[in-house]
Amino acid sequence: MSDLVVVGSVAYDSIATAKATRPRVLGGSASHFSVAASFFARVKLVAVVGDDFDQAHLDFFKSRNIALDGLERKSGKTFFWSGRYSDDFVHRTSLDTQLNVFADFSPKLPLPWCDSEFLFLGNIHPALQLDVLGQVKRPRLIGMDTMNFWIEGELPALKKVLERVDVLFINDEEARQLAGEHNLPRAARGIRKMGPRSVVIKRGDSGALLFHEGGVFAAPAYPLEEVVDPTGAGDSFAGGFMGYLAQATELSPQAVRAAMFYGSVLASFCVEDFSLDRLRRLQQSEVETRYHAFRELTHFEDVIL
Repeated sequence: MSDLVVVGSVAYDSIATAKATRPRVLGGSASHFSVAASFFARVKLVAVVGDDFDQAHLDFFKSRNIALDGLERKSGKTFFWSGRYSDDFVHRTSLDTQLNVFADFSPKLPLPWCDSEFLFLGNIHPALQLDVLGQVKRPRLIGMDTMNFWIEGELPALKKVLERVDVLFINDEEARQLAGEHNLPRAARGIRKMGPRSVVIKRGDSGALLFHEGGVFAAPAYPLEEVVDPTGAGDSFAGGFMGYLAQATELSPQAVRAAMFYGSVLASFCVEDFSLDRLRRLQQSEVETRYHAFRELTHFEDVIL
């Protein structure tokens, strides 16, 4: 098992869905990623929180064996986001965003962590992602996330990051925007020319597509009868994906495809409750059971005619 460093946001979220409203729950991209990845790997968290951050959340991270040496606590309030989902969960409206201490976030990796073999750059400013890349030595695998805000406003810096990463996680709308192509296979080919060897295009309840040297691979979304809160599903997918590869013996195309299914497994559990509450209760045996259910879902035998 290898160490996996994640750099991103730890936040408080206030979320409203058709099911209920939950004020000031644990959120942030790095939170969801770290907990999902911790089912497979030794996770090292680099983030910043304010002095209002509850000790109970830190204890939860520690209970998942997530190292917190890189988690900085500063005077002020923790990053806060509030949003409302449409009844069908297709659309999300941001109601309030307060960067607070996250506005001055300058990630610094503890010196021993600079030798870590796996690194994930969460959805933060590309300039900060570049700074982190300057701190690490020679990771075996670097993954990253981004969003339309950076594609629109920080494209030159974003392209510098893309030149140096191995896997890009991006949703279908952002992939089309980044590549300037509506067709997803062509968009993925254009993005891979920018640097990443693999591009994972997230498509919500339609699953995810992987474009890499092994060709194209599709992983479905697990068919759930009830979704409670989709916040953090994409980050949980990335955590499951990167975490699985961090404990794999090789980074073969076959291992990357298996990682797609484990990513989908963690994302499917994430949406079953608010915040990280479902992942908090999740057992390793449940992860494996659903992974095999995913495989059965996509397996078929040829019919002899």
